[in-house]
Amino acid sequence: MGTSSERLWGGHFKEPMDELMERFGASIDFDRLMWRQDILASMAHARMLARQGIITPEEAEAILKGLEQVAQEIAEGKMSFSPSLEDIHTHVEARLKQLIGPAAGKLHTARSRNDQVATDLRLWIMDAIRELDGLLLEYQRALLEQAEANLDIIMPGYTHLQRAQPVLFSHHLMAYLEMAWRDRQRLSDCLQRVSVLPLGAAALAGTTFPVDPQFVARELGFKDVAGNSMDAVASRDFALEFLCTLMITQLNFSRLAEELVLWSSAEFGFVSLPEGFTTGSSIMPQKKNPDAAELVRAKTGRVIGAVVNLAVVLKALPMAYNKDLQEDKPAVFDAFNNVADSARVMTALVKGLTPHPERMGEAVRGGYLNATELADWLAARGLPFREAHRLAAQAVARAMELGVGLEELEDEELAKMLEPTGLAPDESLREALKPSTAVARRTSPGATAPQQVKEAIEKARKRLWPEQ
Repeated sequence: MGTSSERLWGGHFKEPMDELMERFGASIDFDRLMWRQDILASMAHARMLARQGIITPEEAEAILKGLEQVAQEIAEGKMSFSPSLEDIHTHVEARLKQLIGPAAGKLHTARSRNDQVATDLRLWIMDAIRELDGLLLEYQRALLEQAEANLDIIMPGYTHLQRAQPVLFSHHLMAYLEMAWRDRQRLSDCLQRVSVLPLGAAALAGTTFPVDPQFVARELGFKDVAGNSMDAVASRDFALEFLCTLMITQLNFSRLAEELVLWSSAEFGFVSLPEGFTTGSSIMPQKKNPDAAELVRAKTGRVIGAVVNLAVVLKALPMAYNKDLQEDKPAVFDAFNNVADSARVMTALVKGLTPHPERMGEAVRGGYLNATELADWLAARGLPFREAHRLAAQAVARAMELGVGLEELEDEELAKMLEPTGLAPDESLREALKPSTAVARRTSPGATAPQQVKEAIEKARKRLWPEQ
């Protein structure tokens, strides 16, 4: 273990840090994930220092070359990490000093670990947002291709998990594609607030050196510079917003995952999942378990937990930087990794889905999903809809009593039901009770009619493959 004087901050400490405190306070086990961002930010800072005449060009050149070597060593797995050096920032600077000597100490001019770590985390989240946006794009493309390949399959649409009305399977998949658009929009919106540079704030009050944060912002791809030095180092609402965005995305994944679990069961039998993302049973040879979908569903709890974790860390912190903020990164890293993996898994599940239209058709025919069509047929002929609804419900009850579908009721049964209305069953009623007619007649914007779904697919295709 190093002595206090060997630490970046240990100049006036006479006693070494307690081993328990060293282990308890170290963050290197998780913040080393930010090594690329830390080195990129340090390079931009060094170039700025030289540009402003705060360090010499020769010192900057030595620092930059040294940082390139440190980056290479970390990338190749050659750097050993130790709790005695606390965090990734100290590891990088300590190795840089070994490589280039005292000039390494010039790198920390006009900055603190407080604005340094805030910059690194913002850079990391900016990279994560772009990565997840790309993963969501692939997920959307998988949904669209499945919808396009299975455009005409009719399945039950559900409310309260009860069969409600017939819809196109493609329409159901496109609903999740719409949800993913909003996920991507939230990520894009979040990126605007993450993309604010804290460097220049130093510990909390700013710096006396003539720094140029705008230059560093341009170098690193930030859209703006922090307007208040205390806020720059103290705030993590950008990270909490990112976690909330991840949580909503994961919740949307979880809803489709749940449906895949249900649909692939023997009770539904609507789809088969790709075998590479299912497992068997150690004692039941017939099993094909939807483990991947179940894990996506379960990992949602971890992402929700990350939101709560960081919210509790932030809820009562005084200005400005507090060591509590070290606990922001485990929540962010873990949540992102789970959501990114879930995006990959959901894309693979959607791509590998095999729908079973015959089983979906049986469910449509067996669930009285055309009851609304009967009510609409009556309402279109002048009956108040509430009366039409009551008569349709009576027809369902009679069909259930006879053990047949509505479309299978004899004309005399329908005539008896319609007698008070002065109407009689005809070919238009028989046509209205067909599932395909029920679907085709729903032509309102965004509805399930084949033409509407085709238009939605074409519109989405242009957005998802703008280069075509």
